[in-house]
Amino acid sequence: MHRSSKSRLVLLAMIALLPSFLKRSLYRLFFGYRIGKRVRIGVSIIDAGACRIDDDVSIGHLNLVTRVEKFTVGDHVRIGHLNIIRGGDEVSLGRYAEIIRMNEINSIPDPDVVNPTDPRFLLGAGSIITANHKIDFTDRVTIGRRSILGGRNSSLWTHNRQRTRPIEIGSFAYMGSEIRIAPGGSLPAKCIVGIGSVITSELSAEGFLIAGVPAKPVKELSEEDRFLIERKTRLDLPDDV
Repeated sequence: MHRSSKSRLVLLAMIALLPSFLKRSLYRLFFGYRIGKRVRIGVSIIDAGACRIDDDVSIGHLNLVTRVEKFTVGDHVRIGHLNIIRGGDEVSLGRYAEIIRMNEINSIPDPDVVNPTDPRFLLGAGSIITANHKIDFTDRVTIGRRSILGGRNSSLWTHNRQRTRPIEIGSFAYMGSEIRIAPGGSLPAKCIVGIGSVITSELSAEGFLIAGVPAKPVKELSEEDRFLIERKTRLDLPDDV
């Protein structure tokens, strides 16, 4: 995990107040970040051991990225406002992904666990995380392409008192508000998860509505449901994402 000195954080805070064109130059000069063309960064702090931000990325105000070893942002990603991304070996946001506002994506430093961990957060291309969600990636969390963590107040966590297990979410999945995914939980591709569901195990029934406590496949998705989850997550999403 990347750890920062106070002087580095002070310099990053000062850079955060500058216009985007100056930020890009100073990030490259002082920290070796690789920043692409037409990248817009608001009043936010980006603190990573290694950082690559591709073309046409938009990062809003009052975001904090800190103690991340490797931070990779694909082209046309949007990060809204008031998001916290903290810790871990790697955070990777795929092309055209979006993290909207007030989300906390966190990896516990030096966890007291009995198993090896893989602290990585991997958000697939064209996927969206909406608002007020909490994601613990003390172990690996993988979200496939064009999936949506929608609504509000869902929690994904990979650790318990002494052990971690990864979480995997397939592509073209839609999760409603107040979902809970426990360590080791997984979702297949092309599924819809009902509001308030609690996922405690590996689910494999692709193309189903998943709901309940604990969650289980309830019914196969209709053609209309499949159309909704397979439609583009953004109007500007290219066909190859």
